[in-house]
Amino acid sequence: MEVRQALARITELDPRLCAFLDVWQDATVAVDDPELPLYGMPFAVKGPSGLRSYAARRLIAAGAVAVGSTAVPGPGTYWQTWGMGARGRTRNPYRADRTPGGSSAGAAVAVAAGMVPLATGTDGAGSVRIPAAWCGVFGLRTTRGLLPSPDRTGLATAGVLGRSAAELQAYLRCVVDGYEPVAERPVSAVWSADLGFAAGPDLDPEVVAVARGAAERLLTLTDAPEGFALLDPKEEWAAIRGGARPGGVAAENTSRLAQLFTRTALLATPTTPFAPHGHDGPGGRFSTALTWAFNVSGHPALSIPAGFTRDGLPVGLQLVSDLGTEALLARAAACVTPWVSGGGRRP
Repeated sequence: MEVRQALARITELDPRLCAFLDVWQDATVAVDDPELPLYGMPFAVKGPSGLRSYAARRLIAAGAVAVGSTAVPGPGTYWQTWGMGARGRTRNPYRADRTPGGSSAGAAVAVAAGMVPLATGTDGAGSVRIPAAWCGVFGLRTTRGLLPSPDRTGLATAGVLGRSAAELQAYLRCVVDGYEPVAERPVSAVWSADLGFAAGPDLDPEVVAVARGAAERLLTLTDAPEGFALLDPKEEWAAIRGGARPGGVAAENTSRLAQLFTRTALLATPTTPFAPHGHDGPGGRFSTALTWAFNVSGHPALSIPAGFTRDGLPVGLQLVSDLGTEALLARAAACVTPWVSGGGRRP
């Protein structure tokens, strides 16, 4: 995709989808060197300060061109589940009456609608993975400490949203020093629908079934070992966000995950417990229920397109791997032909 094509697509679609805060019509490469690995590739940055992020600066140095900043939640947004662009509320490209998720709302919509092939994001409780799931794209959050982050709590790490595994690989190659892709496909995964603590009426059986079906097509899947469960991170996540240091929940969950990853390459779950909700909010439900445990533990995690509900809403499959193994997740993503898992439907 060329910059001019991206800008034309934004001009056409953004009045309806409201994915962007600002669009830079005069965007061009910072260094005119066609030998750069990402020379001329358009991308979007998350939020008004996204252009200053470490990842954006590395992408630009690799020849990519930032064409705009994407929508993030407006003031007072409960659980950061939607975005507010320059033209209004950010809309899910599959259903205008549903949220795209958040807080990387505009980034996911811009990628899903084909306005850009890649967008930067940050993920403090699921803010890359949830909008990736609800917009039918790929979304990766990196291991805590792998990349510089302005979030002093350690919960939020840099991430990327892309239309295929190729964008994830391009991001990792150009942003992570010393990154080495892996050649072998990960084949084993352990499945947990609820991580041992998120079961309840908010866990939509249809969403679980779609995610599990995708996992079974992609991987050799076994159920989690008897007794496997993580501790609910809700209270500790809130305490860390308030300035406390990670405590017993983080330590115990890290230990349990370390033990799990001695016997399997990946942990597979639905990315979200339910499908995208309306713009009036989640109604007290936690869209973060299956994602924020890994912000507390620091593990890398990936949402891949799993398919659709009966009424056409995207579902994500979350894959989690051991600390520092983003390359494994990127390789797993490469086994998914974009859009095939969703029957070829695009917004």
